[in-house]
Amino acid sequence: MRKDGKTHVYWRLVRSVRVGKRVRQETVATLGELDASGRAKARALARQICGSSGVTAHLFDTEEPSTETVSVQLKRVRLERTRQFGDVWLGWRLWCALRFDTLFETLIEPGREDVPWPAIAAILVLARLTQPSSELHIAEDWYRKTALDDLLGVPIEKVNEPRLYRALDQILPHKDAVEKHIRSRLGELFEIDYDLLLYDVTSTYFEGLAERNPLAKRGYSRDHRPDCKQVCIALVVTRDGLPLGYEIFEGNRTDVTTVEEIVTTMEARHGRADRVWVMDRGMASEDNLSWLKSEGRRYLIGTPKSDLKHWQRWLLEREGWCEIRDGIEVKLCSGPGGEESFLLCRSRERQEKERAMHERFRERIRRGLESLAGRLERGRRALDADDVNRQIGRLLGRNSRAAGAFEIHVERAAEKASRLRLAWRERAEWAEWATQTEGCYILRTNVSGWTPEELWRTYVQLTDAEAAFRIHKSDLSIRPVWHQKAERVKAHVFVCFLSYVLWKTLETWQRRAGLGNSPRTILEELRTIQSADIVLPTDDGRELRLRCVVRPEQSLKLLLDRLGLDLPQRLRPPQGVRM
Repeated sequence: MRKDGKTHVYWRLVRSVRVGKRVRQETVATLGELDASGRAKARALARQICGSSGVTAHLFDTEEPSTETVSVQLKRVRLERTRQFGDVWLGWRLWCALRFDTLFETLIEPGREDVPWPAIAAILVLARLTQPSSELHIAEDWYRKTALDDLLGVPIEKVNEPRLYRALDQILPHKDAVEKHIRSRLGELFEIDYDLLLYDVTSTYFEGLAERNPLAKRGYSRDHRPDCKQVCIALVVTRDGLPLGYEIFEGNRTDVTTVEEIVTTMEARHGRADRVWVMDRGMASEDNLSWLKSEGRRYLIGTPKSDLKHWQRWLLEREGWCEIRDGIEVKLCSGPGGEESFLLCRSRERQEKERAMHERFRERIRRGLESLAGRLERGRRALDADDVNRQIGRLLGRNSRAAGAFEIHVERAAEKASRLRLAWRERAEWAEWATQTEGCYILRTNVSGWTPEELWRTYVQLTDAEAAFRIHKSDLSIRPVWHQKAERVKAHVFVCFLSYVLWKTLETWQRRAGLGNSPRTILEELRTIQSADIVLPTDDGRELRLRCVVRPEQSLKLLLDRLGLDLPQRLRPPQGVRM
Protein backbone atom coordinates (compact mmCIF):
# COMPACT_ATOMS: atom_id res chain seq x y z
CA MET A 1 0.00 0.00 0.00
CA ARG A 2 1.34 3.43 -0.97
CA LYS A 3 0.68 6.40 1.28
CA ASP A 4 2.35 9.83 1.24
CA GLY A 5 4.76 8.59 -1.42
CA LYS A 6 5.91 5.66 0.73
CA THR A 7 5.20 1.95 0.43
CA HIS A 8 3.67 0.41 3.55
CA VAL A 9 3.53 -3.37 3.98
CA TYR A 10 0.83 -4.66 6.32
CA TRP A 11 0.95 -8.23 7.62
CA ARG A 12 -1.92 -10.50 8.43
CA LEU A 13 -1.56 -13.95 9.98
CA VAL A 14 -4.00 -16.44 8.42
CA ARG A 15 -4.66 -20.17 8.57
CA SER A 16 -6.42 -22.52 6.17
CA VAL A 17 -9.76 -23.86 7.39
CA ARG A 18 -11.82 -26.45 5.53
CA VAL A 19 -15.53 -25.59 5.28
CA GLY A 20 -17.34 -28.39 3.51
CA LYS A 21 -15.48 -29.02 0.27
CA ARG A 22 -13.78 -25.65 0.23
CA VAL A 23 -10.71 -24.32 1.98
CA ARG A 24 -10.85 -20.70 3.06
CA GLN A 25 -8.38 -18.39 4.77
CA GLU A 26 -9.27 -17.42 8.34
CA THR A 27 -7.54 -14.43 9.93
CA VAL A 28 -5.72 -15.31 13.14
CA ALA A 29 -4.38 -11.83 13.84
CA THR A 30 -3.74 -8.54 12.07
CA LEU A 31 -0.08 -7.73 12.67
CA GLY A 32 0.04 -4.27 11.15
CA GLU A 33 3.26 -2.98 9.64
CA LEU A 34 5.59 -4.89 11.99
CA ASP A 35 7.96 -1.95 11.88
CA ALA A 36 10.86 -1.52 14.28
CA SER A 37 8.87 0.73 16.59
CA GLY A 38 6.02 -1.79 16.86
CA ARG A 39 8.42 -4.65 17.55
CA ALA A 40 10.18 -2.60 20.22
CA LYS A 41 6.89 -1.86 21.99
CA ALA A 42 5.88 -5.52 21.87
CA ARG A 43 9.19 -6.62 23.34
CA ALA A 44 9.00 -3.99 26.07
CA LEU A 45 5.56 -5.29 26.98
CA ALA A 46 6.85 -8.88 26.95
CA ARG A 47 9.70 -7.93 29.29
CA GLN A 48 7.20 -6.28 31.62
CA ILE A 49 4.97 -9.35 31.67
CA CYS A 50 7.50 -12.18 31.60
CA GLY A 51 10.66 -10.48 32.77
CA SER A 52 13.93 -11.54 31.26
CA SER A 53 14.26 -14.76 29.33
CA GLY A 54 16.13 -16.14 32.32
CA VAL A 55 12.86 -17.11 34.00
CA THR A 56 13.15 -20.58 32.51
CA ALA A 57 16.76 -20.50 31.38
CA HIS A 58 17.66 -23.38 33.67
CA LEU A 59 15.38 -25.61 31.60
CA PHE A 60 17.30 -25.08 28.39
CA ASP A 61 20.71 -26.14 27.27
CA THR A 62 22.86 -23.01 27.34
CA GLU A 63 26.26 -24.64 27.73
CA GLU A 64 29.02 -23.84 25.30
CA PRO A 65 29.07 -26.34 22.44
CA SER A 66 31.67 -29.06 22.62
CA THR A 67 34.64 -28.83 20.24
CA GLU A 68 34.87 -32.61 19.96
CA THR A 69 34.43 -33.87 16.41
CA VAL A 70 32.48 -37.12 15.88
CA SER A 71 31.31 -38.96 12.78
CA VAL A 72 27.55 -39.45 12.50
CA GLN A 73 25.81 -42.11 10.44
CA LEU A 74 23.39 -39.87 8.55
CA LYS A 75 21.23 -42.70 7.23
CA ARG A 76 20.43 -43.79 10.78
CA VAL A 77 19.51 -40.33 12.14
CA ARG A 78 15.98 -40.44 13.51
CA LEU A 79 13.40 -38.31 15.32
CA GLU A 80 11.88 -39.55 18.59
CA ARG A 81 9.68 -38.36 21.42
CA THR A 82 7.71 -35.59 19.69
CA ARG A 83 5.69 -33.50 22.15
CA GLN A 84 3.32 -30.54 22.04
CA PHE A 85 5.47 -27.64 23.15
CA GLY A 86 4.28 -24.19 22.08
CA ASP A 87 0.99 -23.90 23.95
CA VAL A 88 2.21 -25.34 27.27
CA TRP A 89 5.41 -23.29 27.03
CA LEU A 90 3.36 -20.10 26.63
CA GLY A 91 1.09 -21.20 29.50
CA TRP A 92 4.16 -21.79 31.68
CA ARG A 93 5.51 -18.36 30.79
CA LEU A 94 2.19 -16.85 31.88
CA TRP A 95 2.27 -18.90 35.10
CA CYS A 96 5.74 -17.53 35.89
CA ALA A 97 4.77 -14.01 34.78
CA LEU A 98 2.06 -13.99 37.42
CA ARG A 99 4.59 -15.45 39.86
CA PHE A 100 2.35 -18.34 40.73
CA ASP A 101 5.40 -20.61 40.78
CA THR A 102 7.00 -18.80 43.71
CA LEU A 103 3.65 -18.01 45.35
CA PHE A 104 2.60 -21.65 45.74
CA GLU A 105 6.09 -22.62 46.87
CA THR A 106 5.66 -20.08 49.66
CA LEU A 107 2.11 -21.07 50.56
CA ILE A 108 2.43 -24.87 50.50
CA GLU A 109 5.02 -26.17 52.91
CA PRO A 110 7.01 -29.09 51.49
CA GLY A 111 6.46 -32.48 53.06
CA ARG A 112 7.30 -36.05 52.18
CA GLU A 113 5.61 -35.98 48.77
CA ASP A 114 7.50 -37.31 45.73
CA VAL A 115 6.46 -34.38 43.55
CA PRO A 116 6.15 -30.77 44.76
CA TRP A 117 2.52 -29.71 45.03
CA PRO A 118 3.15 -26.36 43.26
CA ALA A 119 4.23 -28.29 40.14
CA ILE A 120 1.06 -30.42 40.20
CA ALA A 121 -1.03 -27.26 40.67
CA ALA A 122 0.63 -25.82 37.56
CA ILE A 123 -0.22 -28.98 35.61
CA LEU A 124 -3.90 -28.74 36.59
CA VAL A 125 -4.19 -25.07 35.61
CA LEU A 126 -2.19 -25.31 32.38
CA ALA A 127 -4.27 -28.30 31.27
CA ARG A 128 -7.44 -26.31 31.92
CA LEU A 129 -6.03 -23.39 29.92
CA THR A 130 -4.73 -25.26 26.88
CA GLN A 131 -6.96 -28.34 26.50
CA PRO A 132 -9.61 -28.57 29.25
CA SER A 133 -10.19 -32.14 30.41
CA SER A 134 -10.73 -34.28 33.48
CA GLU A 135 -8.01 -35.28 35.93
CA LEU A 136 -8.20 -38.82 34.56
CA HIS A 137 -7.58 -37.64 31.00
CA ILE A 138 -4.67 -35.46 32.15
CA ALA A 139 -3.01 -38.40 33.87
CA GLU A 140 -3.63 -41.04 31.20
CA ASP A 141 -3.30 -39.10 27.96
CA TRP A 142 -2.75 -35.34 27.90
CA TYR A 143 0.37 -34.93 30.05
CA ARG A 144 2.45 -37.51 28.22
CA LYS A 145 1.74 -35.77 24.89
CA THR A 146 3.09 -32.42 26.10
CA ALA A 147 6.55 -31.16 26.93
CA LEU A 148 5.57 -30.20 30.48
CA ASP A 149 7.81 -32.89 31.94
CA ASP A 150 10.75 -30.95 30.46
CA LEU A 151 9.42 -27.57 31.62
CA LEU A 152 8.42 -28.65 35.13
CA GLY A 153 10.76 -31.55 35.73
CA VAL A 154 7.89 -33.87 36.70
CA PRO A 155 8.29 -37.36 35.15
CA ILE A 156 5.30 -38.77 33.27
CA GLU A 157 4.98 -41.75 35.61
CA LYS A 158 4.56 -39.41 38.59
CA VAL A 159 1.43 -37.77 37.19
CA ASN A 160 -1.55 -39.92 38.15
CA GLU A 161 -5.17 -39.34 39.05
CA PRO A 162 -4.85 -39.70 42.86
CA ARG A 163 -1.97 -37.20 42.94
CA LEU A 164 -3.97 -34.70 40.89
CA TYR A 165 -6.93 -35.05 43.25
CA ARG A 166 -4.72 -34.57 46.30
CA ALA A 167 -3.26 -31.45 44.69
CA LEU A 168 -6.79 -30.01 44.56
CA ASP A 169 -6.99 -30.52 48.32
CA GLN A 170 -3.61 -28.81 48.80
CA ILE A 171 -4.31 -25.60 46.88
CA LEU A 172 -7.90 -24.85 47.97
CA PRO A 173 -7.07 -23.59 51.51
CA HIS A 174 -4.95 -20.81 49.98
CA LYS A 175 -7.73 -19.26 47.88
CA ASP A 176 -7.84 -15.95 49.80
CA ALA A 177 -4.08 -15.47 49.69
CA VAL A 178 -3.98 -16.25 45.97
CA GLU A 179 -6.73 -13.71 45.22
CA LYS A 180 -4.80 -11.00 47.09
CA HIS A 181 -1.70 -11.90 45.10
CA ILE A 182 -3.64 -11.77 41.80
CA ARG A 183 -4.92 -8.29 42.57
CA SER A 184 -1.41 -7.06 43.36
CA ARG A 185 0.33 -8.73 40.42
CA LEU A 186 -2.22 -7.75 37.76
CA GLY A 187 -2.12 -4.22 39.10
CA GLU A 188 1.67 -4.18 38.61
CA LEU A 189 1.53 -5.61 35.09
CA PHE A 190 -1.31 -3.61 33.61
CA GLU A 191 -1.71 -0.59 35.93
CA ILE A 192 -5.29 -1.58 36.74
CA ASP A 193 -7.63 0.87 38.40
CA TYR A 194 -9.90 -0.84 40.91
CA ASP A 195 -12.25 2.13 41.29
CA LEU A 196 -15.05 0.25 39.51
CA LEU A 197 -16.03 -3.39 40.07
CA LEU A 198 -18.50 -5.45 38.05
CA TYR A 199 -20.45 -8.15 39.87
CA ASP A 200 -22.58 -10.94 38.42
CA VAL A 201 -23.76 -14.46 39.23
CA THR A 202 -24.02 -17.60 37.13
CA SER A 203 -24.59 -21.31 37.75
CA THR A 204 -22.90 -24.52 36.71
CA TYR A 205 -24.52 -27.94 36.90
CA PHE A 206 -23.52 -31.42 38.09
CA GLU A 207 -23.57 -34.77 36.38
CA GLY A 208 -24.67 -37.21 39.04
CA LEU A 209 -26.68 -36.91 42.24
CA ALA A 210 -24.07 -34.95 44.23
CA GLU A 211 -25.62 -36.31 47.43
CA ARG A 212 -22.53 -35.56 49.53
CA ASN A 213 -22.42 -31.92 48.52
CA PRO A 214 -24.64 -29.58 50.59
CA LEU A 215 -24.04 -26.79 48.05
CA ALA A 216 -25.62 -28.80 45.23
CA LYS A 217 -29.24 -27.71 44.90
CA ARG A 218 -31.79 -27.33 42.15
CA GLY A 219 -32.53 -23.75 41.25
CA TYR A 220 -32.76 -21.32 38.37
CA SER A 221 -30.39 -22.76 35.76
CA ARG A 222 -28.56 -20.40 33.40
CA ASP A 223 -27.47 -23.53 31.52
CA HIS A 224 -31.08 -24.60 30.84
CA ARG A 225 -30.57 -27.78 32.85
CA PRO A 226 -33.26 -27.60 35.57
CA ASP A 227 -33.08 -31.40 35.81
CA CYS A 228 -29.58 -31.20 37.35
CA LYS A 229 -28.34 -29.97 40.68
CA GLN A 230 -26.07 -26.94 40.51
CA VAL A 231 -23.98 -24.42 42.39
CA CYS A 232 -24.01 -20.65 41.91
CA ILE A 233 -20.78 -18.76 41.27
CA ALA A 234 -20.49 -15.04 42.03
CA LEU A 235 -17.66 -13.31 40.17
CA VAL A 236 -16.15 -9.85 40.63
CA VAL A 237 -14.09 -8.36 37.78
CA THR A 238 -12.63 -4.99 36.87
CA ARG A 239 -13.90 -2.75 34.09
CA ASP A 240 -11.62 -4.66 31.66
CA GLY A 241 -12.86 -8.06 32.77
CA LEU A 242 -9.72 -8.85 34.79
CA PRO A 243 -10.69 -11.03 37.77
CA LEU A 244 -10.59 -9.87 41.38
CA GLY A 245 -12.33 -12.72 43.19
CA TYR A 246 -15.25 -15.12 43.35
CA GLU A 247 -17.44 -17.00 45.81
CA ILE A 248 -19.57 -20.15 45.58
CA PHE A 249 -23.16 -20.36 46.84
CA GLU A 250 -25.85 -23.01 47.07
CA GLY A 251 -27.55 -23.81 43.79
CA ASN A 252 -30.90 -22.43 44.93
CA ARG A 253 -29.50 -19.12 46.20
CA THR A 254 -31.17 -16.11 44.58
CA ASP A 255 -28.95 -13.33 43.23
CA VAL A 256 -30.45 -10.61 45.38
CA THR A 257 -29.41 -12.36 48.61
CA THR A 258 -25.69 -12.46 47.68
CA VAL A 259 -24.91 -8.75 47.47
CA GLU A 260 -24.12 -7.98 51.09
CA GLU A 261 -21.98 -11.10 51.51
CA ILE A 262 -19.95 -10.49 48.34
CA VAL A 263 -19.32 -6.79 48.97
CA THR A 264 -18.30 -7.45 52.58
CA THR A 265 -16.01 -10.32 51.55
CA MET A 266 -14.27 -8.33 48.83
CA GLU A 267 -13.76 -5.36 51.14
CA ALA A 268 -12.33 -7.58 53.88
CA ARG A 269 -9.96 -9.22 51.39
CA HIS A 270 -8.87 -6.19 49.37
CA GLY A 271 -9.60 -3.25 51.60
CA ARG A 272 -12.35 -0.70 51.44
CA ALA A 273 -12.05 2.13 48.94
CA ASP A 274 -14.23 4.64 47.14
CA ARG A 275 -15.36 2.16 44.50
CA VAL A 276 -18.44 2.01 42.31
CA TRP A 277 -20.23 -1.34 42.33
CA VAL A 278 -21.98 -2.17 39.05
CA MET A 279 -24.67 -4.88 39.16
CA ASP A 280 -27.57 -6.02 37.02
CA ARG A 281 -31.22 -5.83 38.00
CA GLY A 282 -31.18 -9.27 39.61
CA MET A 283 -29.33 -7.70 42.56
CA ALA A 284 -31.72 -4.77 42.96
CA SER A 285 -33.81 -4.57 46.12
CA GLU A 286 -34.58 -1.74 48.50
CA ASP A 287 -32.83 -3.60 51.33
CA ASN A 288 -29.63 -3.97 49.30
CA LEU A 289 -29.65 -0.35 48.18
CA SER A 290 -30.31 0.89 51.72
CA TRP A 291 -27.43 -1.21 53.00
CA LEU A 292 -25.07 0.08 50.31
CA LYS A 293 -26.05 3.69 51.01
CA SER A 294 -25.86 3.31 54.78
CA GLU A 295 -22.06 3.07 54.75
CA GLY A 296 -21.40 5.42 51.87
CA ARG A 297 -20.86 2.87 49.11
CA ARG A 298 -21.50 3.97 45.54
CA TYR A 299 -23.43 1.86 43.05
CA LEU A 300 -24.85 1.71 39.55
CA ILE A 301 -27.51 -0.94 39.20
CA GLY A 302 -30.24 -1.99 36.81
CA THR A 303 -33.81 -1.86 38.06
CA PRO A 304 -36.56 -4.48 37.72
CA LYS A 305 -38.81 -4.26 34.68
CA SER A 306 -41.75 -3.44 36.95
CA ASP A 307 -40.17 -0.08 37.84
CA LEU A 308 -41.01 1.19 34.36
CA LYS A 309 -44.56 1.81 35.60
CA HIS A 310 -43.29 4.45 38.06
CA TRP A 311 -41.61 6.34 35.22
CA GLN A 312 -44.35 6.02 32.61
CA ARG A 313 -44.90 9.77 32.24
CA TRP A 314 -41.16 10.47 31.74
CA LEU A 315 -40.84 7.58 29.30
CA LEU A 316 -43.65 8.90 27.12
CA GLU A 317 -42.40 12.49 27.11
CA ARG A 318 -40.56 13.46 23.94
CA GLU A 319 -38.46 16.16 25.60
CA GLY A 320 -35.23 15.57 27.47
CA TRP A 321 -33.91 12.59 25.52
CA CYS A 322 -30.41 12.67 24.06
CA GLU A 323 -28.86 10.19 21.65
CA ILE A 324 -25.50 9.01 22.99
CA ARG A 325 -24.84 6.59 20.14
CA ASP A 326 -26.69 5.26 17.11
CA GLY A 327 -29.94 3.68 18.31
CA ILE A 328 -29.45 4.50 22.03
CA GLU A 329 -31.34 7.35 23.74
CA VAL A 330 -31.14 8.26 27.43
CA LYS A 331 -32.79 10.69 29.83
CA LEU A 332 -31.41 11.52 33.30
CA CYS A 333 -33.97 12.11 36.06
CA SER A 334 -33.49 12.96 39.73
CA GLY A 335 -34.91 10.57 42.28
CA PRO A 336 -36.99 11.52 45.34
CA GLY A 337 -34.89 13.57 47.75
CA GLY A 338 -32.17 14.10 45.17
CA GLU A 339 -29.88 11.41 46.65
CA GLU A 340 -30.18 9.18 43.59
CA SER A 341 -30.42 9.57 39.84
CA PHE A 342 -32.35 7.38 37.42
CA LEU A 343 -31.20 6.98 33.85
CA LEU A 344 -34.04 6.09 31.47
CA CYS A 345 -32.70 4.24 28.42
CA ARG A 346 -34.20 3.30 25.05
CA SER A 347 -32.51 0.95 22.63
CA ARG A 348 -33.78 0.52 19.08
CA GLU A 349 -32.07 -2.85 18.69
CA ARG A 350 -33.47 -4.08 22.01
CA GLN A 351 -36.92 -2.78 21.04
CA GLU A 352 -36.95 -4.87 17.86
CA LYS A 353 -35.77 -7.93 19.76
CA GLU A 354 -38.40 -7.61 22.50
CA ARG A 355 -41.16 -6.92 19.96
CA ALA A 356 -40.33 -10.09 18.06
CA MET A 357 -40.13 -12.01 21.33
CA HIS A 358 -43.53 -10.79 22.52
CA GLU A 359 -45.15 -11.66 19.22
CA ARG A 360 -43.60 -15.12 19.22
CA PHE A 361 -44.80 -15.87 22.74
CA ARG A 362 -48.28 -14.48 22.07
CA GLU A 363 -48.60 -16.67 18.99
CA ARG A 364 -47.59 -19.73 21.00
CA ILE A 365 -50.22 -18.94 23.64
CA ARG A 366 -52.89 -18.40 20.98
CA ARG A 367 -52.16 -21.77 19.38
CA GLY A 368 -52.11 -23.48 22.75
CA LEU A 369 -55.45 -21.99 23.78
CA GLU A 370 -57.04 -22.86 20.44
CA SER A 371 -55.82 -26.44 20.76
CA LEU A 372 -57.13 -26.76 24.32
CA ALA A 373 -60.48 -25.18 23.37
CA GLY A 374 -60.81 -27.65 20.49
CA ARG A 375 -60.19 -30.62 22.76
CA LEU A 376 -62.79 -29.36 25.22
CA GLU A 377 -65.32 -28.83 22.45
CA ARG A 378 -64.82 -32.31 20.99
CA GLY A 379 -65.16 -33.78 24.47
CA ARG A 380 -63.36 -37.03 23.61
CA ARG A 381 -61.67 -36.98 26.99
CA ALA A 382 -63.34 -35.71 30.13
CA LEU A 383 -61.32 -32.91 31.75
CA ASP A 384 -62.26 -31.26 35.02
CA ALA A 385 -61.61 -27.61 35.80
CA ASP A 386 -58.41 -28.38 37.74
CA ASP A 387 -56.92 -30.25 34.77
CA VAL A 388 -57.74 -27.39 32.42
CA ASN A 389 -56.29 -24.75 34.77
CA ARG A 390 -53.10 -26.75 35.17
CA GLN A 391 -52.67 -26.96 31.39
CA ILE A 392 -53.28 -23.22 31.08
CA GLY A 393 -50.75 -22.56 33.84
CA ARG A 394 -48.09 -24.65 32.09
CA LEU A 395 -48.78 -22.89 28.80
CA LEU A 396 -48.44 -19.44 30.36
CA GLY A 397 -45.36 -20.51 32.33
CA ARG A 398 -43.55 -21.61 29.16
CA ASN A 399 -44.35 -18.24 27.57
CA SER A 400 -44.23 -15.98 30.62
CA ARG A 401 -43.07 -12.91 28.66
CA ALA A 402 -46.55 -12.62 27.12
CA ALA A 403 -48.66 -14.24 29.87
CA GLY A 404 -50.22 -10.90 30.81
CA ALA A 405 -51.50 -10.37 27.25
CA PHE A 406 -54.46 -12.73 27.77
CA GLU A 407 -57.50 -12.85 30.02
CA ILE A 408 -58.67 -16.47 30.24
CA HIS A 409 -61.82 -18.01 31.75
CA VAL A 410 -62.90 -21.64 32.13
CA GLU A 411 -66.73 -21.91 31.96
CA ARG A 412 -69.46 -24.49 31.81
CA ALA A 413 -70.88 -24.99 28.32
CA ALA A 414 -74.44 -23.67 28.01
CA GLU A 415 -75.66 -26.62 25.92
CA LYS A 416 -74.21 -29.25 28.26
CA ALA A 417 -73.43 -28.42 31.87
CA SER A 418 -71.00 -31.33 32.28
CA ARG A 419 -68.73 -30.00 29.51
CA LEU A 420 -66.25 -27.16 29.93
CA ARG A 421 -65.48 -24.43 27.47
CA LEU A 422 -62.62 -21.97 27.21
CA ALA A 423 -63.11 -18.22 26.76
CA TRP A 424 -60.32 -15.69 26.39
CA ARG A 425 -59.54 -12.27 25.07
CA GLU A 426 -56.35 -10.39 24.29
CA ARG A 427 -55.85 -7.39 26.55
CA ALA A 428 -55.42 -4.26 24.47
CA GLU A 429 -54.04 -2.35 27.45
CA TRP A 430 -51.20 -4.89 27.83
CA ALA A 431 -50.30 -4.63 24.14
CA GLU A 432 -50.29 -0.82 24.38
CA TRP A 433 -47.99 -0.80 27.42
CA ALA A 434 -45.71 -3.40 25.84
CA THR A 435 -45.36 -1.27 22.72
CA GLN A 436 -44.51 1.79 24.80
CA THR A 437 -41.84 0.04 26.91
CA GLU A 438 -40.22 -2.35 24.45
CA GLY A 439 -36.50 -1.62 24.42
CA CYS A 440 -36.68 0.49 27.59
CA TYR A 441 -34.79 -0.05 30.85
CA ILE A 442 -33.77 2.05 33.84
CA LEU A 443 -30.47 2.42 35.69
CA ARG A 444 -30.28 3.61 39.29
CA THR A 445 -27.25 5.22 40.90
CA ASN A 446 -26.05 7.41 43.75
CA VAL A 447 -22.95 8.46 41.78
CA SER A 448 -22.93 12.20 41.20
CA GLY A 449 -21.08 14.24 38.61
CA TRP A 450 -21.21 11.65 35.81
CA THR A 451 -22.79 12.44 32.46
CA PRO A 452 -25.62 10.24 31.13
CA GLU A 453 -23.22 8.78 28.57
CA GLU A 454 -20.66 7.88 31.26
CA LEU A 455 -23.34 6.15 33.33
CA TRP A 456 -24.63 4.15 30.38
CA ARG A 457 -21.18 3.16 29.12
CA THR A 458 -20.17 2.07 32.61
CA TYR A 459 -23.24 -0.11 33.01
CA VAL A 460 -22.84 -1.86 29.68
CA GLN A 461 -19.38 -2.93 30.85
CA LEU A 462 -21.25 -5.63 32.76
CA THR A 463 -20.85 -7.53 29.51
CA ASP A 464 -17.25 -8.08 30.64
CA ALA A 465 -18.54 -10.08 33.61
CA GLU A 466 -20.92 -11.98 31.34
CA ALA A 467 -18.03 -12.65 28.95
CA ALA A 468 -16.01 -14.03 31.87
CA PHE A 469 -18.74 -16.60 32.50
CA ARG A 470 -18.87 -17.51 28.81
CA ILE A 471 -15.11 -18.09 28.81
CA HIS A 472 -15.36 -20.23 31.94
CA LYS A 473 -18.07 -22.37 30.35
CA SER A 474 -17.03 -22.58 26.70
CA ASP A 475 -13.24 -22.20 26.64
CA LEU A 476 -12.30 -23.53 30.08
CA SER A 477 -15.09 -26.13 30.38
CA ILE A 478 -16.10 -25.45 33.96
CA ARG A 479 -19.30 -27.41 33.27
CA PRO A 480 -20.51 -30.00 33.86
CA VAL A 481 -19.01 -30.69 37.27
CA TRP A 482 -18.24 -34.39 37.81
CA HIS A 483 -16.81 -34.07 41.33
CA GLN A 484 -19.18 -35.14 44.10
CA LYS A 485 -17.46 -33.90 47.29
CA ALA A 486 -18.06 -30.27 48.21
CA GLU A 487 -14.36 -29.43 48.72
CA ARG A 488 -13.37 -30.99 45.41
CA VAL A 489 -16.07 -28.95 43.65
CA LYS A 490 -14.68 -25.78 45.23
CA ALA A 491 -11.18 -26.76 44.14
CA HIS A 492 -12.39 -27.45 40.59
CA VAL A 493 -13.86 -23.94 40.39
CA PHE A 494 -10.63 -22.55 41.86
CA VAL A 495 -8.54 -24.21 39.13
CA CYS A 496 -10.90 -22.79 36.48
CA PHE A 497 -10.58 -19.35 38.07
CA LEU A 498 -6.77 -19.53 37.99
CA SER A 499 -6.80 -20.59 34.35
CA TYR A 500 -9.11 -17.65 33.64
CA VAL A 501 -6.52 -15.34 35.22
CA LEU A 502 -3.92 -16.73 32.78
CA TRP A 503 -6.45 -16.38 29.94
CA LYS A 504 -7.12 -12.69 30.68
CA THR A 505 -3.40 -12.00 31.11
CA LEU A 506 -2.76 -13.43 27.65
CA GLU A 507 -5.75 -11.60 26.19
CA THR A 508 -4.61 -8.26 27.59
CA TRP A 509 -1.06 -8.93 26.42
CA GLN A 510 -2.05 -9.82 22.86
CA ARG A 511 -4.51 -6.94 22.61
CA ARG A 512 -1.84 -4.44 23.63
CA ALA A 513 0.51 -6.06 21.13
CA GLY A 514 -2.07 -5.52 18.39
CA LEU A 515 -3.07 -9.18 18.03
CA GLY A 516 -6.80 -8.99 18.72
CA ASN A 517 -8.44 -10.67 21.70
CA SER A 518 -8.67 -14.41 21.04
CA PRO A 519 -6.33 -16.37 23.35
CA ARG A 520 -7.75 -19.68 22.13
CA THR A 521 -6.57 -18.94 18.59
CA ILE A 522 -3.08 -18.06 19.84
CA LEU A 523 -2.89 -21.26 21.90
CA GLU A 524 -4.11 -23.43 19.03
CA GLU A 525 -1.57 -21.94 16.65
CA LEU A 526 1.32 -22.38 19.09
CA ARG A 527 0.25 -25.96 19.81
CA THR A 528 1.62 -26.90 16.40
CA ILE A 529 5.12 -26.08 17.64
CA GLN A 530 6.66 -29.31 18.91
CA SER A 531 9.75 -30.47 20.72
CA ALA A 532 11.53 -33.66 19.69
CA ASP A 533 14.66 -35.73 20.28
CA ILE A 534 17.09 -35.94 17.38
CA VAL A 535 19.02 -39.19 17.75
CA LEU A 536 22.45 -39.20 16.09
CA PRO A 537 24.14 -42.64 15.85
CA THR A 538 27.93 -42.29 15.71
CA ASP A 539 30.54 -44.46 14.06
CA ASP A 540 31.97 -45.47 17.46
CA GLY A 541 28.63 -47.03 18.57
CA ARG A 542 27.28 -44.17 20.66
CA GLU A 543 23.98 -42.36 20.21
CA LEU A 544 23.85 -38.63 20.76
CA ARG A 545 20.44 -37.29 21.73
CA LEU A 546 19.57 -33.62 21.18
CA ARG A 547 16.29 -32.38 22.63
CA CYS A 548 15.23 -29.54 20.37
CA VAL A 549 12.26 -27.31 19.68
CA VAL A 550 11.18 -27.71 16.08
CA ARG A 551 11.63 -24.51 14.14
CA PRO A 552 8.19 -22.94 13.54
CA GLU A 553 6.84 -21.72 10.24
CA GLN A 554 7.38 -18.13 9.22
CA SER A 555 3.82 -17.14 10.17
CA LEU A 556 4.32 -18.35 13.74
CA LYS A 557 7.68 -16.58 13.90
CA LEU A 558 5.84 -13.35 13.12
CA LEU A 559 3.30 -14.09 15.83
CA LEU A 560 5.99 -14.78 18.43
CA ASP A 561 7.91 -11.70 17.34
CA ARG A 562 4.82 -9.54 17.81
CA LEU A 563 4.39 -10.96 21.33
CA GLY A 564 8.05 -10.22 21.98
CA LEU A 565 8.86 -13.87 22.71
CA ASP A 566 11.99 -15.80 21.79
CA LEU A 567 11.33 -19.47 21.30
CA PRO A 568 14.05 -21.68 22.86
CA GLN A 569 15.98 -23.86 20.43
CA ARG A 570 17.41 -26.55 22.68
CA LEU A 571 16.27 -28.23 25.88
CA ARG A 572 18.46 -30.04 28.31
CA PRO A 573 18.96 -33.70 27.34
CA PRO A 574 17.30 -36.38 29.47
CA GLN A 575 19.01 -37.05 32.77
CA GLY A 576 21.80 -39.59 32.42
CA VAL A 577 22.27 -39.02 28.68
CA ARG A 578 25.58 -37.42 27.78
CA MET A 579 26.19 -35.31 24.74
